Amino acid sequence: MQRGLLCVLAAAALLPAPTRAQDTDRAQVIAAVQSFFDSMERADAELAKKILMPDARFFSAAERDGKVTVRPSTGEAFVAGFSNPNRGKALERMWNPEVRVQRSIAQVWTRYDFHNNGTFSHCGIDAFSLVKTDDGWKIASAMWTVERTGCAPSPLGAPK
Repeated sequence: MQRGLLCVLAAAALLPAPTRAQDTDRAQVIAAVQSFFDSMERADAELAKKILMPDARFFSAAERDGKVTVRPSTGEAFVAGFSNPNRGKALERMWNPEVRVQRSIAQVWTRYDFHNNGTFSHCGIDAFSLVKTDDGWKIASAMWTVERTGCAPSPLGAPK
């Protein structure tokens, strides 16, 4: 039994450990996505533009009555919506993000919930693609599902 445990520990020691650079990149990628959510909540177009690639693309996928509707958008059009007087106060929250980083590209896959004016609207999955630039990590594209039913309670609790 001890010999088997020693073999497992020895093999584990040979696996490449994440580097500090990878940990730093992972934290920066999550921070970029969170900053984008913050820009939505504050309707801060300038902050959003700092986080988005100039030609960023967005796609939302919602199912109604058994039909899937995919809505494409540019980052520019999405941010322009911040100035819509009927927009309301948006709050998007993510939890347990799965982050993959390889050199200058990254993916974030995460559950989220969305609240408008303090009222739950929907939940789903967000999938972000990011690229590392001289100015830091930028969102190149985002896709998300819009799920209005079957949403499990968020582990974050009620919004504050």
